[in-house]
Amino acid sequence: MRTDDSDVQRQVAKLRGDLERILHFSGESPNVDFFISSMTEHNPFNSTEEIADWLGKMNEVQYFDVQRIPLTELRKWYFDPYTGDLAHGSGGFFAIRGLEVYTNIGPVRKWSQPIIDQFKIGLLGIITKKINGILYLLMQAKAEPGNVNGFQLAPTVQATRSNFMRIHGGKATRYTEYFIDGKRARVLFDQHQSEQGARFYRKRNRNIIVQIPEEEDIEPGPNFRWMTLGQVKRLMLQDNTVNMDARSVISSICFCPENRIFSEAVREEELRDCLESSPLTIKPLSDLSIKIMLSACTDESPVYTMHELLRELSREKYQCELDTRLIPLNEVEDWMVTPDEISHVRGLYFSVIGVRVDAENREVPSWDQPIIKQQHSGIVGFIIREIDGVIHFLVQLKMESGNIDLLGMAPTVQCITGSYDEANLPPYVGEMLKPTNSRIVFDTRQSEEGGRFYRESNRNLLLTGDENFPLETPPRYLWVSLRQLKQLLMFNNFLNVEARSLLAII
Repeated sequence: MRTDDSDVQRQVAKLRGDLERILHFSGESPNVDFFISSMTEHNPFNSTEEIADWLGKMNEVQYFDVQRIPLTELRKWYFDPYTGDLAHGSGGFFAIRGLEVYTNIGPVRKWSQPIIDQFKIGLLGIITKKINGILYLLMQAKAEPGNVNGFQLAPTVQATRSNFMRIHGGKATRYTEYFIDGKRARVLFDQHQSEQGARFYRKRNRNIIVQIPEEEDIEPGPNFRWMTLGQVKRLMLQDNTVNMDARSVISSICFCPENRIFSEAVREEELRDCLESSPLTIKPLSDLSIKIMLSACTDESPVYTMHELLRELSREKYQCELDTRLIPLNEVEDWMVTPDEISHVRGLYFSVIGVRVDAENREVPSWDQPIIKQQHSGIVGFIIREIDGVIHFLVQLKMESGNIDLLGMAPTVQCITGSYDEANLPPYVGEMLKPTNSRIVFDTRQSEEGGRFYRESNRNLLLTGDENFPLETPPRYLWVSLRQLKQLLMFNNFLNVEARSLLAII
């Protein structure tokens, strides 16, 4: 064993012991491993700068070409002569169908639209492993047809059921055995979570994190690298670097004791001293970052208890009406189908276009597919505020036509501004665009799911409100602590994918 390895192990052991004492961990909790991994960029394999450089050069090393083609020229896809639906000849992958919507929420109460029908549950999985006491994540450099910049960091496995069942007739998806066979690895998190409810019909993916034994060796392929959670989070602050599927899985990670009611407060000064004194941790630590950590690790002073929060959700869902049904694509009103695309008659919202993909190092070397092209850029952001000494997130309860549940917990702002006239802009959009009672903590552009959305990159923000930012909220907006949000992520379909994507960065 090298000397630096033993030094690292001693430093990790001390940091772990201090965190267990300060944050009241008991037993062998994986959450303290995640906490340490999130606070360090120590990596004997690659520095964060080397990972960023490797990712950037993948476009030069591996061939990946995307060309737009007419929908009528898509290989293995066809328009159904009776319904007009656009589907794959195998019956797998996904289809573009129509959706009819009736609701009592929002300025528009009835509409129809094209929607992606992909009913089989996909797999988004990350393999982790402890090396010298630090937990590392096996991340993949993956190019997708809709990415604005080619390769982005993705989960170890990111595959539709059609892909890992090899309906395409190509190669097997690497590493799936660690997620399918429950005996190969220790499961740290495993939940089904929703996808973009305005574009998918009741789509869910299995979000799963597993840990392999320290003595087991995995030889990373050319598109894979081991990295700490701290490295991944730092790369999330760069535009379009970590894809949405990776952000969704990482959002599930909890850094504090599970299901524990604290008998004593976590002391801010003690936590700061512990982190700043360790040679392993990322520095400097801002006051806000410490307060956010405490919000994830304290039961003190939430605006709502968890029971009260669940009652609020239940009450709002009871008052919400949402009636949806799939209809033939040729019955959708105000949309037109041409050989080139499916689009709104006034050029609003989105269109469906066709692409041809030629790729190196994928399960199949070439394929065609439809893909959603958004007409305008969107904005997604949380506003946070300190309330009684605890950071709270301003959450909206948002109805999305394709979701299984009636209302999902969404960011403070989640909208495509070009789809609204100025009189009907959602609450807090003005504050998000021109902060007056808040300041920007981060402001990045993040890609949507590149396998289904074409070059869609939305502005992602976190704002912290000052003492003048109002505590009173409009209907269907709630102040929620980070600990409560993390607890809700242990269950299906509470937080939508946009909220999860933002929480991953924090």
